[in-house]
Amino acid sequence: MKTLIKAAQLIDGTGAAPVQDPVLVVSGGKVEAVLSGPVPAELSGTETHDYPGATILPGLIDTHVHLNLPGDGTILEDAVRETEGVLVATSALATVKALKAGITTLRDLGAKGRTAIDVRRALQLGHGEGARVVACGQAITITGGHVWYLGGEADGVDGVRKKVREMIKLGADFIKVMASGGGTVGTQSWNPAFSQEELNAMVDEAHHFDRKATAHCLCARSIEMAIEAGFDQLEHAGFISDRTGRQVYEPAVAEKLAKSGIPVTGTLAVGGAVLRELRGRPSLTETEAAFLVRWEKSAAQNLYQFRQLREAGVSFVAGTDAGWRFTRFDDLPLEMELMQEGGMTAMETIVSATGYAAKVIDIETQTGSLTPGLAADVLVVGADPLSHLAALRDVRLVMQGGKVLTA
Repeated sequence: MKTLIKAAQLIDGTGAAPVQDPVLVVSGGKVEAVLSGPVPAELSGTETHDYPGATILPGLIDTHVHLNLPGDGTILEDAVRETEGVLVATSALATVKALKAGITTLRDLGAKGRTAIDVRRALQLGHGEGARVVACGQAITITGGHVWYLGGEADGVDGVRKKVREMIKLGADFIKVMASGGGTVGTQSWNPAFSQEELNAMVDEAHHFDRKATAHCLCARSIEMAIEAGFDQLEHAGFISDRTGRQVYEPAVAEKLAKSGIPVTGTLAVGGAVLRELRGRPSLTETEAAFLVRWEKSAAQNLYQFRQLREAGVSFVAGTDAGWRFTRFDDLPLEMELMQEGGMTAMETIVSATGYAAKVIDIETQTGSLTPGLAADVLVVGADPLSHLAALRDVRLVMQGGKVLTA
């Protein structure tokens, strides 16, 4: 059975110029064709969804989320005290929130035990509707390292190789490594976590099993070590230099990163969501006011570094860190708006959340663009996102695998 979707324009996710007066033909859950102009006579009478003035896009891809976390300000240490049953339910509900916003694929960057992998499987079995899940299982971290309570602790070359194999056995789509400390209490975001030999071993093991590896890096030295190890992607790429959280951008490290060709997920939405939350409150406690000042400074620094990295030639994919702090699972448009503020064009941000995102996370043969033969993951928004990315919040239709979920 075929379905047609009509609108004013279509953006296919590849970076190509928009198709005007498009007719998207969907058949068997896949994109069959992208036409332009009147509906051909042979397709007359076909079920048609017509949205005058609207834009058709591929379903969006958020390349960095944490499904276990609620995104309501709950701190990590409190969130993971819940039972695994609660974490599975929280994760499943998060995929529903994302899908309603036109985000048809989520990549989970670390969950407790096998919770995210189990949600992925339940969705694959058709037990509910939610954004497609790409999962790493547990993020691999040093003993007592960032998010250690998720179960991914490992040390030494032999230990980290074994942990990679355990994640593969669990069903990991890719491998996530905490190459520096992070927001976990007692960890050092300004220092590398693993040795160079340990990082090398994890990448080698991941690649042996045909999995990509990505590294969480919040300090310059961890970026350099991840580049040397041959990671396929970096998360955050921060330049925290000491325990106060001060960041010092290092152009030489940025140049190395650009030359490596390794893409980065900037997760600018974390700061944007904190500012939105605190600025939206009618009043703030003294502690909250100090927190806001700290995050205003941090968000500005992160945006500055994003601009500098872009100018150095570093490529970015869109990812929000949804679940963390106040970052919601429908916040991908916020991330894209901040990426545009950081120097990307609207079209570049859209590609970073569709076709390029799919390529970086290794699902480009399944989804990411409105290319014949790929899954019919489709978002229709009410206006032109190339003029205003805020149009991405005006959702008119969401289709996943050819099934209309919102209309």
